[in-house]
Amino acid sequence: MEERLDVLIPEDSNSLVKDMDKCIQCGYCKNVCTNDITVARMYDIDKSRKPICVNCGQCANMCPTEAIREKFDYLNVKKVLKNKNKKIVFSVAPAVRVAIGEEFGLNPGTNLEGKIVTGLKELGADYVFDITFGADLTIMEEAMELVDRINNKGILPMFTSCCPAWVRYAEIFYPEILPNLSSCKSPITMQSSIIKTYFSKVENIDVKDIVNIVVAPCTAKKEEIRRKEVNKASKYWDKDIIDTDYVITTRELAMLFKEENIQLDKLKNSKFDSPLERGSSAGVIFGNSGGVAEAALRTAYFYMTGNNLKDDDIEFNSIRGMGSVKEAIVNINDKEIKVAVCNGMSNAKELIDKLLNKDVYYDFVEVMNCNGGCICGGGQPKVTMLNKMTTKKARMDGVYDIDSEDKLRLCHENPEIKDIYDKFLDKPNSELAHMLLHTEYENKSYLLGGGKND
Repeated sequence: MEERLDVLIPEDSNSLVKDMDKCIQCGYCKNVCTNDITVARMYDIDKSRKPICVNCGQCANMCPTEAIREKFDYLNVKKVLKNKNKKIVFSVAPAVRVAIGEEFGLNPGTNLEGKIVTGLKELGADYVFDITFGADLTIMEEAMELVDRINNKGILPMFTSCCPAWVRYAEIFYPEILPNLSSCKSPITMQSSIIKTYFSKVENIDVKDIVNIVVAPCTAKKEEIRRKEVNKASKYWDKDIIDTDYVITTRELAMLFKEENIQLDKLKNSKFDSPLERGSSAGVIFGNSGGVAEAALRTAYFYMTGNNLKDDDIEFNSIRGMGSVKEAIVNINDKEIKVAVCNGMSNAKELIDKLLNKDVYYDFVEVMNCNGGCICGGGQPKVTMLNKMTTKKARMDGVYDIDSEDKLRLCHENPEIKDIYDKFLDKPNSELAHMLLHTEYENKSYLLGGGKND
């Protein structure tokens, strides 16, 4: 039988769809899934009996004919925006602001944060929040978890858990390392739980009247929001609700603006809304490979010493950039903490194999499925192969420019983060924080042998 040059997409996928009538068997999707993401070479379709996918959307990014694309949710959002009986809440991920301009003819890396807020308000949004607030929450919880594991001889290395494609990859192909994953939810799912609990209470809005929409660079988020483990507001209120109602990609938001005749680059700037108005710039750099680790180190240092890093030490340049596996060694209170950042899944796979063979040791490992991080997610504006590296660098530089120019560069210094702990969550890793902001994982290796549906 002739080998297929395309990848198969599960028919029940909430993230991606495939139109075989448009497929030209160019092999681009198969190449990226096999070599960069590694999924296509990690299972046998004859044994699994259905396609295995981590929903990352890199196949869609590479497809020249739109045979594979994200599952459009913006059309449902379009309808919801006309419902005057609902409170429409949007949250915008950090990587969106430095990429969406490309859809309007602007240079990669152009920061359109304020214009996105204005555009969403013109569409009919009642509130627009910044997911860097959720990123700050993630670091408050994750850095505390890391420090606790280091100080109390917990399971190390601790892996980051922000990337849903990586989490699914680990559940299917490396279930033995699930105890190493941070129990923290991703910034998007943390923020959504807070919107459907704290925000609902503060603003005195019936939680069932809130439609919570996330704009993300990532197609895997569309699947992540349906994980029962991340939907915690239902438990808090004892009501049948989902924390995040819709995820739309950067590309979908651009489609929505264009179909509603909103010329994004021509708009004035507006600020995000309170009480989830802003995050620190440490939350912004989550969009880049290495950003989660860097933000965590900034706050872990404070947790372990009681002091903030000096301005000259706040940037961890060794884990920035497009390197395959980037490393840092940080001395905190005479403890040497070894950090690794895996830029893309193929590099993560190599490092995990070395860790399992005990060839290397680290205390903390960041994994991002997409090469470059969220700035190159499966829902970002498409780029040509010729411009791929320059576009990645420009988006990455745009994120770091925001960080270098911001006066608030530490998650734990964010006054709105302090406020939510004082008024609602109590402290990092408190009982309520653990219920709303943490998650669980499942060994899904049964999928490789065609076991029960997940």
